[in-house]
Amino acid sequence: MFPLPSPLPILREKLSKAHAQLRFLPRALALVWAAARPWTIAWSALLLLQGLLPVAIVYLTRAVVDSLVAAVRAQGAWPSVRPALILAVLMAGVLLAAELLRSATAYVRAAQAELVQDHISSLIHAKSIAADLAFYDSAEFYDHLHRARGEASYRPVALLESLGSLLQNAITLLAMAAVLIPYGPWLPVLLAAGTAPALLVVLRHSLLQHEWRRQVTTDERRAWYYDWLLTAGETASELRLFGLGQHFQSAYLSLRRSLRTQRLALASRQVWAETAAGLLGLAATAVAMVWMVWRAVRGLATLGDLALFYQAFQQGLRLMRSLLENVGQLYSNILFLGNLFEFLELEQRVIDPPRPAPPPDAPAPEIHFQDVTFRYPGSQRPALVNFELTIPAGSIVAVVGSNGAGKSTLIKLLCRFYDPEAGRVRIDGVDLRQFSTAELRRSITVLFQQPVHYNATVRDNIGFGDLNATEIERAATDAGADAVVERLPQGYDSLLGRWFADGVELSVGEWQRIGLARAFLRQAPILVLDEPTSAMDPWAEADWLRRFRRLAQGRTALIVTHRFTTAMHADVIHVMAEGRVVESGAHQDLLARQGRYAQAWRWA
Repeated sequence: MFPLPSPLPILREKLSKAHAQLRFLPRALALVWAAARPWTIAWSALLLLQGLLPVAIVYLTRAVVDSLVAAVRAQGAWPSVRPALILAVLMAGVLLAAELLRSATAYVRAAQAELVQDHISSLIHAKSIAADLAFYDSAEFYDHLHRARGEASYRPVALLESLGSLLQNAITLLAMAAVLIPYGPWLPVLLAAGTAPALLVVLRHSLLQHEWRRQVTTDERRAWYYDWLLTAGETASELRLFGLGQHFQSAYLSLRRSLRTQRLALASRQVWAETAAGLLGLAATAVAMVWMVWRAVRGLATLGDLALFYQAFQQGLRLMRSLLENVGQLYSNILFLGNLFEFLELEQRVIDPPRPAPPPDAPAPEIHFQDVTFRYPGSQRPALVNFELTIPAGSIVAVVGSNGAGKSTLIKLLCRFYDPEAGRVRIDGVDLRQFSTAELRRSITVLFQQPVHYNATVRDNIGFGDLNATEIERAATDAGADAVVERLPQGYDSLLGRWFADGVELSVGEWQRIGLARAFLRQAPILVLDEPTSAMDPWAEADWLRRFRRLAQGRTALIVTHRFTTAMHADVIHVMAEGRVVESGAHQDLLARQGRYAQAWRWA
């Protein structure tokens, strides 16, 4: 159960800790301004007008009441009734203007909120795209991303609403205080004293809510994960076969029950505290009204004054409460937007040099892993240890080895998703860290072990390999995907995947052919294939291998594979174990040595 501390010293400590979050207020306002400048100007003007209209209504109320009293005393004579009618029409006009302004403000705020929400989503997407791949190895990163992304959909709207209400109520409150001061300078002080407890309640709840959300981020992400397992197509078969549905549903409900209990405990404490604060506000109202009625009885105030005072004090009390609530909401939204800014402030380690070297321009460059040591973030076991490997220009090199030997790590380092802990990776003698990462990656094309299944047309799925290329059908033919396309109802315009209507699902092997076509579309000098035939049957593999050497001609190719029938076609095969190369040579040479490769070949 989430602890709910109540002693004042603990509250002071929380206020002190949270005070640092106020630095996010200027950034939050700047974010709104950058996203929707014209709408923000219009919004501010409408808020100013809406803040002043209630004061006009209060003054008109006093004038109407006094004019009606005068009309009654004159027994309804037209000269005395006419001013009351004019004032009533004026009040109706002000009320109509207030309603129109409220509607206009709602529209402006909706447009503004949409722009701010899209702006924040763009910031999150841009940061996610640019973030080091190492971040995705960290649970802390996923916590940051969950908090930032989960609240991006509604926090901008909440921020605008609380900020707008704060500004509008502040304007009205200042005007109401000016109305009350002539009746007694101590009245605004009483107004503030009657609502001060509400401030403590709102701030305390905001802080506790913020701390609670940070503490339960992992539980919320786990609940989301269970929800995904229960509803995703990728998991549907296993859940049914192994009867796991009830298990994960129980786990989800257990987590949700715990989160719900904690949330309601926070809400319960807030309700009781708000009730106590409300009673104090009523007491302040009673004191002020008794004093004003006493003045009216003594003839020191008219009925209009009494009506004006009641409206002004009641509205002032309500506005004071709203203002404090707005402060709490604004502060709460700033605290949660702090999650967004913390996410955006994550520092990248894989960065471009100040003056990047020209990208590799050789048609088939040499690749050299020089004394490379690397371990994944958070892991104590190195993936590569003093690793040495040269891939000659224009050659086809295969890397084989057991799981965990470090084969796929070579691809990640070559694409500079990570930087090595020691040593360097060179292309034509130049350290990868001297290139622009974007230019470096444009010179490499990769078929990853698990290529992405884009829920888009075949043409788009292949075209994502190079958005500027047009030879989609050639790439499909080179990869042997043309036979797959011919069986689809609309050919290259067929929608793949089941996320959208009329989509067609492919087999694992067919998806791999599409992924190969995507990799072949990019005419990069370095071709990297990670398990290119893992989902192919022997006939499909043989067909693909016959055409591969032609496709790789004039390029430097690296194949990472478990299949010796694929590796045997390479110019050189390197056998990896425990982060090192333990054997190298052509297929027949390695068989003749009777080493690790030959043993694995006999077992295959």
